[in-house]
Amino acid sequence: MKTTLHRLIKTKPTLMKFILVSSLFCVISLCVSVLLLAKTKVIMNSLYSPQHDVSQSDPTTVDHLVFGIASTGTSWPRRKQYTKLWWNSIPNITMRGCVFVDALPHEENVSNDGSLPPLCVSQNTSQFLYTYKHGLPSAIRVARVVKETVALNHAGVRWYVFGDDDTIFFPQNLLKTLSKYDHRLWYYVGSNSEIYEGTQVFGFGMAFGGGGFAISFSLAQVLAKVLDSCIQRYPHLYGSDSRVYSCITELGVGLTHEPGFHQVTIRLKGYIELWIEMINIVDDFLPFSVLLISLPFI
Repeated sequence: MKTTLHRLIKTKPTLMKFILVSSLFCVISLCVSVLLLAKTKVIMNSLYSPQHDVSQSDPTTVDHLVFGIASTGTSWPRRKQYTKLWWNSIPNITMRGCVFVDALPHEENVSNDGSLPPLCVSQNTSQFLYTYKHGLPSAIRVARVVKETVALNHAGVRWYVFGDDDTIFFPQNLLKTLSKYDHRLWYYVGSNSEIYEGTQVFGFGMAFGGGGFAISFSLAQVLAKVLDSCIQRYPHLYGSDSRVYSCITELGVGLTHEPGFHQVTIRLKGYIELWIEMINIVDDFLPFSVLLISLPFI
């Protein structure tokens, strides 16, 4: 009995010391963790906040943009006049990008006088499955314009901007908008259709390519690497925009809504995309871009 009591008396101070030392260690570790977390949060907020405006110290210019325009060999001769309205519209600035076609038009050459972007022939996409009953497999080719534009390997890119051959961009207004965002982060910038039914069918989180959309350099680099394998998983989708949207969603990125990317859709004997002829008030009504399609029967 005495031996047991002696052991208990001897062990108790040692146990108390162990508990005190352990508690002190836990408190110190907790304080250090809190300090490190606070410091990291400050650094992350200062460098990578979505609201970080890089334009104050290093403004985004047209030189930082690369355009990928989707077209076809048959539609380009008609619609190139639309692109002439905005391509190289800023004095002393040469824009970068390409018009992607399935085949070169007979009367066209890859070189031009600078009033139009060069033509690039899209890669063959016959190996991709397309199962949508009422659509066109060319949607896969148009979706891959994203990958093929990145593959042009232009230097100093901050934003890749995509649209159709009848989309009109207003470069200065586009720059003003994109300058609000940090191109080093993952951004998918665009807008929905301006008619509810179209957005309901194709998704409220999808950018409609007719009105144009932009992808930050950092996101585009990753997207280009996985796009082909991702497209294979979506043979049932209708259009190119849905495929790009689905693949970006797989990367965990949502749409950043900028309503200046106008996809104007009006119901006239079905859904047709219509340019509203109000170019004279572009700063108020068409701040970034607008889809333009000629309708000879109207």
